[in-house]
Amino acid sequence: MKTALYLFCFVLLAFNTALAAQSSHQHPKAPEFDRDTAFAISQAALGNTPDDLIFTAANGKQTPLSKFKGKPLVISMIYTSCYHICPTTTKHLHRVVRKARAALGTDTFNVLTIGFDVVKDSPQMMQFFADKQRISDANWYFLSADQDTIDSLSASLGFIYFPSPNGFDHLIQATILDESGTVFRQVYGMDFETPHLIEPLKRFVFKTTDELGLLDSVSNRVRLFCTVYDPSEDKYRFDYSLFIGMFIGALCVGSLGFQLIREWRKSLSV
Repeated sequence: MKTALYLFCFVLLAFNTALAAQSSHQHPKAPEFDRDTAFAISQAALGNTPDDLIFTAANGKQTPLSKFKGKPLVISMIYTSCYHICPTTTKHLHRVVRKARAALGTDTFNVLTIGFDVVKDSPQMMQFFADKQRISDANWYFLSADQDTIDSLSASLGFIYFPSPNGFDHLIQATILDESGTVFRQVYGMDFETPHLIEPLKRFVFKTTDELGLLDSVSNRVRLFCTVYDPSEDKYRFDYSLFIGMFIGALCVGSLGFQLIREWRKSLSV
């Protein structure tokens, strides 16, 4: 009797083991999100240039990525069913973008919020998400796309995400592309510091290159160095102290030159 019972238990254990192995083979374990790996992939994307992918705007219009070349571009990837992190991140990005508009000009750069959950992030849901965050910036676009487009863009931006019990696990990042569409900087965190986004944008908006005329180049150089961050008010302002210093310096040089000429004339008359 005991032998039969032992044999039955052995057969039952072997059956359960085989069943578990078959289930594991049919349903492989989903990859887990690792922050260090995600950060390394994100940093490795610097210098990439995404393909000219086609997205769908919240109003239903087809929107190619090439439409935004010629100006710096900020891209944030979210999923609309996120109840906390994505809305909070977008609201903070909105606050910083408003400060950037005030300092750099309202039409100097574009922003894209792109839904990567292709099943749920339809144009209608992207518009609902924008309305819920109270974003009506004319140069901020909320876009949807199919899975192949999202895969291509996320690979170019170094953005990886994995399904999780709470939705998706992903690195919180905003990607800055230069005017030619090349990945230049990654900005991380749900409430990143204001200069982390605006300083790279300022560099592109107030560029000083040989392509510009002398007057434009000098003007941009002045604006580049005089547009400074005020941490006490967490905003950028134009610092006139440079001009005051230049005026005082010119006054001192002029006064010294006048005295030297005066003394030189006195020496000639002796």
